[in-house]
Amino acid sequence: MDIRYKSDRPGKIRFGRIFSLATLLISVAALVLALRKPQPVAPRQTPAAIAAHAQSFQAKVSQLEQAREQGQSGSEVRLTADEIGAAIAQASAAAPAQTKATNPAPAPADTSAAAGRGSAESPSVEEPIISFEGDIVRGQFVTQVAGEKTYVTVAGHLGSKDGYATFEPTEFKVGDLNVPVSLVNDALQKKMLEQQGRLKLPDFVSDLRVENGQLVVTQK
Repeated sequence: MDIRYKSDRPGKIRFGRIFSLATLLISVAALVLALRKPQPVAPRQTPAAIAAHAQSFQAKVSQLEQAREQGQSGSEVRLTADEIGAAIAQASAAAPAQTKATNPAPAPADTSAAAGRGSAESPSVEEPIISFEGDIVRGQFVTQVAGEKTYVTVAGHLGSKDGYATFEPTEFKVGDLNVPVSLVNDALQKKMLEQQGRLKLPDFVSDLRVENGQLVVTQK
């Protein structure tokens, strides 16, 4: 009995080491994939394209507002991903400017020192990239995880309920690493519930959905 036990033990130890090594390799590979920059879901727009698409976005939204003022109902406009992306880019650029106007910062005592560290203190925020494919909306944005720049890609079905936008994910990626939706959906829905005020639809909008690669917005 003692001899058989001693002869089996080295094999068990070797198997344990192999299993631990495999687990370590998988963990490292997952980390590398999570930190890798993925292919963008859509090309970034030039400043001129952003200006043009943002103007088109505002014109279409104004159509819905005017239809309501004229007593019409059920009007629809179709927005492209470029128009949505341009509107987000302009809103993101306007937010810091509004903050500075409301709370102007005091002038620095040493302007040369401030200029030298300006780039380090400036926020490096990248607007989300949006794309539509069939009835799926796909967004990609940058966040900080443990001090590392990390790309998050999420896709799913956009809709509305009780005057609020809804989102049901079908895909979730961190870097190039695919994460099962079942692992993140509860946390995502909880986060959306916490941010519900930001998901409220304008008073003149009754519904929205992605259809044939465009965002369809229906007026009340």
